[in-house]
Amino acid sequence: MLVKTYGSAVYGVNAQIITVEVNIDKGVGYQLVGMPDLAIKESAHRISAALKNCGYKMPGKKITVNMAPADLRKEGSAYDLTIAMGILAASEQIKYSSLEKYLIMGELSLDGSLQPVKGVLPIAIQAREEGFKGFFLPIQNAKEAAIVNNLEVYGISHISEIINFFDKKVDLKPVILNTREEFNKNCNQYPFDFSEVKGQENIKRALEIAAAGGHNVLLIGPPGSGKTMLAKRIPSILPPLTLSEALETTKIHSVAGKLGQESSLMTTRPYRNPHHTISSVALVGGGSYPQPGEISLSHNGVLFLDELPEFNRQVLEVMRQPLEDRVVTISRAKFTLTYPASFMLIASMNPSPSGYFPNDPKNTSSLTEMQRYMNKISGPLLDRIDIHIEVSPVPFDNLSDKRKGEPSEKIRKRVIEARNIQTFRYKENSCLHYNAQMGPKELDKYCALDEKSTQLIKNAIEKLGLSARAYDRILRVSRTIADLDKSENINSNHIAEAIQYRSLDREGWGT
Repeated sequence: MLVKTYGSAVYGVNAQIITVEVNIDKGVGYQLVGMPDLAIKESAHRISAALKNCGYKMPGKKITVNMAPADLRKEGSAYDLTIAMGILAASEQIKYSSLEKYLIMGELSLDGSLQPVKGVLPIAIQAREEGFKGFFLPIQNAKEAAIVNNLEVYGISHISEIINFFDKKVDLKPVILNTREEFNKNCNQYPFDFSEVKGQENIKRALEIAAAGGHNVLLIGPPGSGKTMLAKRIPSILPPLTLSEALETTKIHSVAGKLGQESSLMTTRPYRNPHHTISSVALVGGGSYPQPGEISLSHNGVLFLDELPEFNRQVLEVMRQPLEDRVVTISRAKFTLTYPASFMLIASMNPSPSGYFPNDPKNTSSLTEMQRYMNKISGPLLDRIDIHIEVSPVPFDNLSDKRKGEPSEKIRKRVIEARNIQTFRYKENSCLHYNAQMGPKELDKYCALDEKSTQLIKNAIEKLGLSARAYDRILRVSRTIADLDKSENINSNHIAEAIQYRSLDREGWGT
């Protein structure tokens, strides 16, 4: 007898429905076809033990299981429940009249209980699009799938629950989740706040500008000056996630298996802080069965690279294309996956191998050592970082001051106002959302300078020795500063402030 059940496979951040065909015929044996990986091939042992421990049995006949489409690679243990229900239905141990209306996924333990699976959100979205009535899955993943409306989501903890449901012995209630209520309830609940930072007003100002314009930032300072502390608080001043951004971000973390159990929707911008020993595959994504890397897990949020020169240069270079295109494409022989990677890069570094500025008595590095240290970061990568700023140690008077600094909420309001200006400005260009994304065409249109401003930037390039690549960056940052001031035109004050944020472009920096 032939019975069909339905599961799903995740490729990139999208899912594809997999039809599991179970045929039971005369003979003996168990045959699993359709390009399954080792975890799926081992499912026969888990299913057999689980059914026996629940009072059912594996039929003593020839069982053929086909996973269609047969030319796509399937992986993972999430098909255990799908196959098990097909075997029970094909052997007529359960009723199966409405089995084809439901998507079924879950990893079986030997006692019949269910373990959580990855990629539930994109699977639920695809199930709704394909017209399935409901989705059976482990109870730990139920809230995540319940984000999707117009789909009955049943979270179960044991295979007996789904068996009893189809045998009409119990009436399971679907998990109900008010997505907007869940989103609004937890929106902007960040663990860190700028009010906790003592001093460093100029750095806070630079980070406010970076958040308002989506600019990448490099913080340069000695150990203990507060670089990491400041970076951790940047998500708290970024504009809140929209519901569509939250869904997109949650999909990526769901595919990577990074959502906590009982989690549903990501409501705050992600903050990722990989160690400097990370490999290029772990950073940008990939592997035999490609998974999203740190840059995709940072999508719509912040990627913080602490001690930038300590990262392998090859690892840093693979970020150049994603920084420009806001996506990362992973190609394999038979398929190509694209993961979104629109993140704000915050990097930090010491000014020298010894950790201190050249004029600091504690500095023991020679000029040659300092130059070699700086050369670990390539020019093309620095070219994609709009703001370089030096972070000095906090004076004792500021450290001992009991007064709280300006809270993140106030800073975020100014950032949101500036972003709204940019949204209106670029409303006709769907690929452009904030100032950091401006190209030469937009710079000419929106960054026109008066005579005083033009002379100021000319003097800066000539006297400070700023490189040619600094010119466009100064214009972008100036446009953001003007937006924060609610100024339609860029003036000399905006240019003067933007020039301060190009430390590494000055000739002789670090000497």
